[in-house]
Amino acid sequence: MIPSWQTGIVTKMEQATPNTRRYWLELPETPKFDFKPGQFVTLDLPIHEQRNKRWRSYSIASMPDGSNVIELVIVALDGGVGSRYIFDEVKTGDSLTLRGPQGVFVLPETLDKDLYLICTGTGIAPFRSMVHYIKEHNIFHKDIHLIFGTRTSKDLLYVDEMKALERTLPGFNYHPVLSREEWEGKTGYVHHVYEHLSKEMPPAQFMLCGWRPMTDEARERIIKQGYTSKDIHVEIYG
Repeated sequence: MIPSWQTGIVTKMEQATPNTRRYWLELPETPKFDFKPGQFVTLDLPIHEQRNKRWRSYSIASMPDGSNVIELVIVALDGGVGSRYIFDEVKTGDSLTLRGPQGVFVLPETLDKDLYLICTGTGIAPFRSMVHYIKEHNIFHKDIHLIFGTRTSKDLLYVDEMKALERTLPGFNYHPVLSREEWEGKTGYVHHVYEHLSKEMPPAQFMLCGWRPMTDEARERIIKQGYTSKDIHVEIYG
């Protein structure tokens, strides 16, 4: 059943990178907002006469914590009518219409295989929710590799948080990859990182989140390695 529309109040905004912001929304009509890590909400923005052309969906970046506050991380897209409205018009205290949670891009029922979380840009949002949930609930897991690709170090989201999780969550490994900047870490694209890590073909599950060119190429490469489509779960942005 599709959830009903409700009001979300913007309680806080924070510039995360030069072109992304974090938004915290309180849902006063829902005392406890239950969702599965990886799910999304859809905003109905006043940007078009046709209702379905006003809808923009964003993964929930926070984990379910029993409250009615969620976090979204949103990128300002060139020519993006929805994101430009959010960046230019929405202020703290404003109301937004939304519905959710929705989506099936969620953690596997059991984490008895290595888990590769592969993302670009704001595609890190559902994985942030998942990893915090695993840690908070002490869920049994094999090795987890979060491979996050972006252009430059200025574009890295939640970097200090991921480094802290790497220190405190056993088996969690954070792999930031920059495509347009030389630095002390990994450079290039996400593909060579997961291919190297999984070259011995351990039992594994791959979750891909980002723009279609990345997810399509990753799916093709992972299957070429010898894994099957059943080992791959995809959430496409745009």
